[in-house]
Amino acid sequence: MHYKKLSFIIISIFAMSAFAEDYIDSRIDDLLTKMTLEEKIGQMTQYNGFWDATGPMPSEGENKNKLDQLKRGLVGSVLNVSGTKQVKEFQDIAVKQTRLGIPLIFGLDVIHGQKTIFPIPLGETSSWDLEVMERSARDAAIEASAMGINWTFAPMMDVSIDPRWGRVMEGAGEDPYLGAKVAVARIQGFQGKDLSRSDTIAACAKHFAGYGFVTAGRDYNTVDIGTYTLYNTVLPPFKASVAVGVKTVMNAFNTLNGTPSTASAFLQRDILKGQWGFQGVVVSDWASGREMIEHGTAKNLKEVAEQSLKAGSDMDMESYAYNRNLAELVTEKKVDESLINDSVRRILKLKFELGLFDNPYKYINEKREKSALYNKKHIDDSLDAARKSIVLLKNSNGILPLSKKIKNVAVIGSLANDKNSPLGSWRMASDDNTAVSLIEGMSRYTNEFKYEQGVRLVDGKESFFAPLVFNQTDRSGFDAAKKLAKSADVVVMMLGEHGFQTGEGRSQANLGFPGLQQELLEEIYSVNPNIVLLVSSGRPLVLDWADKHLSTIVQTWQLGSQSGHAIAQVLFGDYNPSGKLPMSFPRSVGQLPMTYRHFATGRPGPNVDVFWSHYTDESNDPLYPFGYGLSYTTFEYSKLIINKTANNKISVSAEITNTGTREGEEVVQLYLHDKFASFIRPVKELKGFKKIQLKVGQSLNVKFELSDEELGFYNPEGKFLVEPGEFDVMVGTSSVSGISGSFSI
Repeated sequence: MHYKKLSFIIISIFAMSAFAEDYIDSRIDDLLTKMTLEEKIGQMTQYNGFWDATGPMPSEGENKNKLDQLKRGLVGSVLNVSGTKQVKEFQDIAVKQTRLGIPLIFGLDVIHGQKTIFPIPLGETSSWDLEVMERSARDAAIEASAMGINWTFAPMMDVSIDPRWGRVMEGAGEDPYLGAKVAVARIQGFQGKDLSRSDTIAACAKHFAGYGFVTAGRDYNTVDIGTYTLYNTVLPPFKASVAVGVKTVMNAFNTLNGTPSTASAFLQRDILKGQWGFQGVVVSDWASGREMIEHGTAKNLKEVAEQSLKAGSDMDMESYAYNRNLAELVTEKKVDESLINDSVRRILKLKFELGLFDNPYKYINEKREKSALYNKKHIDDSLDAARKSIVLLKNSNGILPLSKKIKNVAVIGSLANDKNSPLGSWRMASDDNTAVSLIEGMSRYTNEFKYEQGVRLVDGKESFFAPLVFNQTDRSGFDAAKKLAKSADVVVMMLGEHGFQTGEGRSQANLGFPGLQQELLEEIYSVNPNIVLLVSSGRPLVLDWADKHLSTIVQTWQLGSQSGHAIAQVLFGDYNPSGKLPMSFPRSVGQLPMTYRHFATGRPGPNVDVFWSHYTDESNDPLYPFGYGLSYTTFEYSKLIINKTANNKISVSAEITNTGTREGEEVVQLYLHDKFASFIRPVKELKGFKKIQLKVGQSLNVKFELSDEELGFYNPEGKFLVEPGEFDVMVGTSSVSGISGSFSI
């Protein structure tokens, strides 16, 4: 009887779901019959917020034109309008003044928090904790939806092997397997289990596709990769996102195979909407349609509109191509109205799924807005995510953790007393200068330290929209910092990038400490080498000098609202660091791009002669490899067992023992190498990971199961292959350290 009831419930759920789908489809069909061509095209148009909706309406210029279109029902979505009062003014016009009353969707870049800011995504990925990442996205969705937002342009899932590209801070690093797991976690956090709830928001898989492979790491540049790389490295996170039900996808600024992504039917119609069956909305990136003119594949906005729509781009963000040209293209029979109907259907369906047709004001609740912002639970979650994102890179003389009884500590570096930079880039709705600084965090543990700035990092205004100007000449604080350091037992130096130094448009050719920081570090080292270096950055930096000279280095990234508290907890041992790198750290910029997933080449070496693939002046190896990160305790790997299971899968297990003196967390990583295949395979690929916690002396047997999904790969035509052959397997603490075995299938 129990099973019959359960079966009835399951069948009922599916029936209700099917009924809901049919109900939405019928309402969309009815609405489409009532819409004019211009109103349909309006739904495909997204504008940036064009006036302060709590003030007077625009009376002239382009903003007035946008307002007039909004009143006529010719706008489907707006972005960068936030706060219940602002959102309500816009929604009132759409619902009450237009002919059909179709509600707007409100979009915003909710990248790593709304008001409560979490670590930058690359930093948070260092936690390798999918529950943490889902929870941070969930908290961000609660806060964003409380401010009237129902669509985020996140998560970014561009795999990148080049930290010169500033947008690595938005992603999950260099590995497609890890990137896919992270993308799914964040989507589930944003969208929840029920998108119609007022505290969930639609997620957006971006940027489709290949943006992380821009030439020389230079933003907006050409991408020139083969389809083998596309299918095996670039697309896996996107495919996983579609499989888990992401509602929207954003195309990319870059070109691929000589075609701007916004105009790529291969990407959008053949793969995304065709092979993968994506039913959601494809939105252009900001004016990416208009940029096709600069790329040289369209001579005007009319050609932009034709190419973009035919390629499968449903909504035009800030290009003005669709609203000005699609109607004429239909009249001229250059575009079939059925393509417009398909795009509009997708957009309307999203609005129905968000519950906006039933209640256009469901996200507008001033009481909830006040209670959701700076929520204590969210602050606690931000602290937990921040400390789990910290990576201990080096601790060779055991300075860390610091004793809470320690006296005579020098703290040096402008970033140590900075409350703005730790918030990182892409934090659109946050309030400036709201992060906990390192100084504030350390003050909870001891007052036995003194602080000197040493050197000012930035001159002038700090802005997301303008280049930073770094101090290159003022060394006036050097002497005071050296005097303090000389008399100190321990020097804690916080150096690195400013929070606005990474993100969109922030590509860099040099990855050292900006300004005079490296010079300051060497000056302090000359008077006291007992330095704990804290590296605050949005990308992997070149730390070769520091690694050669210093005994203690900690990668703190940009950790968000609770930055100082998280770092202090690690410094003083209240939290044992467990972070692992999601990107390789190069020894020099000349090694880039680089990845642990490289191919062996025909001459892998090393050889005694020069005729093998290498540099004559630098190692091939990274300074710190993918998956690397130390702890205040130690872990031993043993008893690797590989078996074939009854269901024709491969079981791999290993025993991990905490051999140190402190309880700690370890990220157990599994890597595969397909030794002989019909196409060259990487020397190593991550195919599993588990995060475990072990008490002192405790052992745990960790098991993995490998199926076709982990054993196979895509050929250059996009066909998934699982071939018989020999495999090497390694289970370990990083991509270069573990215990190994082999098996055949």
